[in-house]
Amino acid sequence: MLLDGKNAIIYGGGTVGTAVASAFVREGARVFLVGRTLATLEKAAERIGGNVAIAQVDALDERQVNAHTDAVVEQAGSIDISMNVITDTDIQGTPMVEMTLADYISPLITAVSSKFLTSCAAARHMIKQKSGVIMAFGGSVERSPLMHDYNFGGMEVTFDAVESMRRQLAVELGRYGIRVLTLRTSGLVESIPLDYENREMIVESFKKGTLTGRTASLEDVGNVAAFAASDWARTITGTEINMTCGTAVD
Repeated sequence: MLLDGKNAIIYGGGTVGTAVASAFVREGARVFLVGRTLATLEKAAERIGGNVAIAQVDALDERQVNAHTDAVVEQAGSIDISMNVITDTDIQGTPMVEMTLADYISPLITAVSSKFLTSCAAARHMIKQKSGVIMAFGGSVERSPLMHDYNFGGMEVTFDAVESMRRQLAVELGRYGIRVLTLRTSGLVESIPLDYENREMIVESFKKGTLTGRTASLEDVGNVAAFAASDWARTITGTEINMTCGTAVD
């Protein structure tokens, strides 16, 4: 198994967090799944099964994040993987010039703050053990044709900010054997609520922008995340893993 004996903290018990946690458990990892809503975490744990523990932690609360991270290390002995996939509270569908400042920068504040806190909390322990993997989900979207079709609010600037943080962390932590990566997709159809306005149009646009006529599934995300977190990917750091099915061609 790719992650046998590894300990992973995943922040966010929604669709992506559950998919990644399921893949990690399947590959032998011990997963600590955390989020703000206990009921959501309990449902996720039921779907995942296996070696998963849940805890109510606000990824925007420095004290809570640090206390939980310390507790995991005390209990499990190490933190080998940290991945933050909490919701960034972005608002889409409104032209930028019609948005309030608060709505536009909301995802930026949430994403940068939470990823700073969770990454630093894990890194402090990973530095001591001289190993570890820190992963984000999203990636830059400036080359995507979708940006010409929809009003994405502060999403693009948020992704760019997180990528800047990822590059900085990769450079500063690489000397300690810590890898820092981003998993990038062109959009997850399964994450769009069935009653979301213009859902079908968005889904078709996602598919149309790819070279393969399909987008990454949640299962794909889990599988690639498990590979990226494993020693099989030990040479990959400081970069995005492109899962856009050709939407972004490097």
